[in-house]
Amino acid sequence: MNDEHTAATPDPASELAKAENADVTVEIDRVAVDGTYVRVSSIGEPGERAFLLVAGLGIAATYYERLAPHLNQNGPVHALDLPGFAGVPRFRGAVSIERYAAAVERVIDDLGLVDPVLVGHSMGTQVVTEVAARRPEISDLVLISPVVDSRARTIRQSAFRFLRSTLHEPAAVRWHGITAYALCGWHWFSKVLPRMIAFPLEERAAHVRARTLIVRGEYDAMVPRDWVRRLAREFPYAVLREIVDGAHSVMHAQADAVALLAVAHVGRQLPDRGVSSLQRVRDDSTASDLARLSPRDVWLLVKSRFVELFGMARNDDETLEAAKSAHAVAVADGDDQPVDPADRREVVDAVAPETRRAG
Repeated sequence: MNDEHTAATPDPASELAKAENADVTVEIDRVAVDGTYVRVSSIGEPGERAFLLVAGLGIAATYYERLAPHLNQNGPVHALDLPGFAGVPRFRGAVSIERYAAAVERVIDDLGLVDPVLVGHSMGTQVVTEVAARRPEISDLVLISPVVDSRARTIRQSAFRFLRSTLHEPAAVRWHGITAYALCGWHWFSKVLPRMIAFPLEERAAHVRARTLIVRGEYDAMVPRDWVRRLAREFPYAVLREIVDGAHSVMHAQADAVALLAVAHVGRQLPDRGVSSLQRVRDDSTASDLARLSPRDVWLLVKSRFVELFGMARNDDETLEAAKSAHAVAVADGDDQPVDPADRREVVDAVAPETRRAG
């Protein structure tokens, strides 16, 4: 079945805003792995079901900053910075997707997570699929922009498709990418890239027992429709969704729609029209530029971003916690999510007290 019906998401921003005050306090931990560590940024209270978010090649957990606060309905959300990315020290010796998967498994065990919902973006989809293939007890998997198309597994093809996708990304996503790749460095990026290009995602999919949601953006040239349809057939159970107007980093630019899809998937509420059926979802509520923010929130967002980069470069977790929390306040304001006044005051005073005094 090739169903490409477009469904209008029912005002996702308003639906998400019905929740209680947004949790904007980010806590950071380190989990030792294989001579280095994984940086874990967590938000939300302890609960029955945690979400575990793994970003793509060279990218920081910051890419999930708009998605994570919408996922903590049933437990905490943990976003990972893997070795070699976001200022985290690199692995020594050979690197592979399997080695990154082992690092994620160590995080699961160290945090004592029981059947977490694994969410991956881009190369992160390879990592979480490998984890799920090794751990049949994992029951839910969310793959956002899964790479790499089995019919285009060369660096040249992938680079060309990636550049085509960036034309449809908002400025904020491009800024995240530039700064993240700068922290990663060309040497490590070029060392991991061939491993990502060669990883046979479709082969590992056959070993996964988890129910899988696959999400792509309409203009994601890296992840064409025919590829996700072919990929979906390899999983024991998979549903496909396409976000209208989205590109490769759809979980940032259209975070509301992706969050609702992920929560509905875990809650067994997504209609399944059969393998290879790709239903399109429209989300006109999310904007990721600065125009939607007040001048004070613009300053808070920009300042917190530079403070965060400073913290990453110096491996200063305390600075990172403050910066990520302040950024969460600005993002919550932009997404019309209520923030507890006491939490807001504490977070803002740690990074940009001048914005509160100005009000």
